Amino acid sequence: MRILKRASTLILRKGTYQSTWWKKDSLFRVHPSVSQALVENKPVVALESTIITHGMPYPHNLSTAKEVEGIVRAEGAIPATVGVIEGKVHVGLSSEELDHLARSKSSLKVSRRDLPYVISKALTGGTTVSATMIAAHQAGIPVFVTGGIGGVHRDGENSLDISADLTELGRTPIAVVSAGVKSILDIGRTLEFLETQGVCVATYGSSKHFPAFFSPESGFTSPYQVDNPDEAATLIASTLSLGLQSGVLLAVPIPEEHAAAGQQVEDAIQAALTEASAKGITGRDVTPFILQRVNELTKGKSLQANIALIHNNARVGSQIACALSKQMSETKLRSKTQHQKKPVSDSKSDIVVIGGINVDFIAKGKTKTLQFGQTNPGSVCQSFGGVGRNIADSLSRLGHKPLLISATGADSHSDAVLNYCKHINTSAVARIEEQSTATYCVVITGSGELSLGLGDMDIHQQITQHYVSQFEKQLSSASLVCLDGNIPVSTIDYVCSLAKKHNINVWYEPTDLDKACKPFLSDAWKSLSYSSPNLAELCTMNKTLGVPTPEVLQSSLEERLRLAVTLSRPLLEHLHCLVVTLGADGVLVCGEHDAGSINMQPRKQKRRRRLCALHYPALPLAAEEIMNVSGAGDSLAGAMMAGILQGRDTDSCVQMGLLAARLSLASPHPIAPTLTIESVDPTKVQTQNWPKPSFMWIE
Repeated sequence: MRILKRASTLILRKGTYQSTWWKKDSLFRVHPSVSQALVENKPVVALESTIITHGMPYPHNLSTAKEVEGIVRAEGAIPATVGVIEGKVHVGLSSEELDHLARSKSSLKVSRRDLPYVISKALTGGTTVSATMIAAHQAGIPVFVTGGIGGVHRDGENSLDISADLTELGRTPIAVVSAGVKSILDIGRTLEFLETQGVCVATYGSSKHFPAFFSPESGFTSPYQVDNPDEAATLIASTLSLGLQSGVLLAVPIPEEHAAAGQQVEDAIQAALTEASAKGITGRDVTPFILQRVNELTKGKSLQANIALIHNNARVGSQIACALSKQMSETKLRSKTQHQKKPVSDSKSDIVVIGGINVDFIAKGKTKTLQFGQTNPGSVCQSFGGVGRNIADSLSRLGHKPLLISATGADSHSDAVLNYCKHINTSAVARIEEQSTATYCVVITGSGELSLGLGDMDIHQQITQHYVSQFEKQLSSASLVCLDGNIPVSTIDYVCSLAKKHNINVWYEPTDLDKACKPFLSDAWKSLSYSSPNLAELCTMNKTLGVPTPEVLQSSLEERLRLAVTLSRPLLEHLHCLVVTLGADGVLVCGEHDAGSINMQPRKQKRRRRLCALHYPALPLAAEEIMNVSGAGDSLAGAMMAGILQGRDTDSCVQMGLLAARLSLASPHPIAPTLTIESVDPTKVQTQNWPKPSFMWIE
């Protein structure tokens, strides 16, 4: 695990660039229980919060919210109530955060249009259907439960008063489970509008009757109908598989035991509508008038019926989420089984990565300093890491198909990590009985400082020369082989001997100070082409070769750059290129001079060359935006490898690496799930001009 001594290792504290994807990650806060459930493919149900902030008075709003979350848990799913607190969109709320929203007297009602303003002003609010859909989709939650959705208001053909819920359903791939549309709205035009938006609408149950919230029948029918959770889940899975980018509306009729009370409310609505018409009330004044009159006519029974509906929707929605999770897991298992049946020798990979797979536990305190010997407030989340796995993950998300050679135990951790790594070619990962999958726990302070790390990495010693030699064919034909320092010295020596024999380009990622020396214990290092040490690891490499190095690293940037250039020179006698990470001071790339830059493209043969170095300043990221410090270095290396193999120039390769690193720091995962070619392509990401790197000759 490559841990950066400070969370800002790959970034400058000052700068101008801000990535679109990074902004998203920094503004959304996913609760650890939700994040872990998503990683493990467990069912999660999103819930809105306007019912808390605007739907009921305190404490009824808080008790109802907790009851709904309790129903979701009882059905086997994880609740993820969405809300905006002080300008951050929270997906999943703690008990304290729920209470804060319930008591707040200044909370805003936050729809899609309101999100930019509420975030820019660091305000607090309850999310409507549309805003909750946006947050759920951003977090990767496919099922969202609410009471009822908005619609086309009566006289909407003239006023154009149409709820943003409908347009959101047309552009966000989320399944919304609701009790239909209240009869105070124009249900017919609402269904027509949903059809225009391309939204698949289905009634849940034995009938196609489209429910009108308090009534099981509205006088209109849904285009489709699903009988049970399995059918509903299959419909959702089909929608997601097609990639249509539109949602599904599942309309759940009011339960029979509440139909009588619901009908009483419905009668009151119809009476209020008649009264509004007689009094000449029109436009935006209609809805407030009707709601007030309904509450008066029913003597508060409308609130009780409303709560019963929400409870039922939560129950049904959770059952659907569980069925969907089960179906998706079974599909992945079938795909994995078919994949494993393929002979390993058939794997076609342009890159081979040999290294560790870890299950990571990230604990971040809420305070700047942590008190040892006692419990500190903070958050703990699980993610999947390991340097080799991280680099393979990064490369896979950037358009390559690396073969990952590694080892895990035959345990639940292995099941979880391999399930999460379905986008990576893991056919060469050995699962070993009576061994434990590597685990790593890191504790960081609220300001992003590494406080403590603990790891059980013994399984990495099973990535032996004998095991790796089974993949000699893939290694010999790869464009690039990446080794991480967790693997045994004998395995590193074996791969380097192959590299010498077949002229293979090998990238060595040292992982930490103690492992940086491994290739340099023999002449194996002379067969390496690339390496990406930090300055301390570069010192270790030189010290192992007998080159004098300072006992204490200099503090000024000029001195650190001078030292890095000096220590790169002995290694560049054989290595093609060195990428030296300098923490908050950025990255120093050292190698063959080529027209004022450095030639990073894979070399076909060694030759005499003029050497130079380029220093690239790092990118900005505030300490409070940092969510994970365990994958930034691996993201940098993986993205740079991708850029090199895509034939990009050196500036673009380094810029890709810096962008990927910052995405990692702002994500709860070591490799950000939002990592794509587009999100790190300097030609496509909108930014101010990149600062020109400083040039130095290496004599």
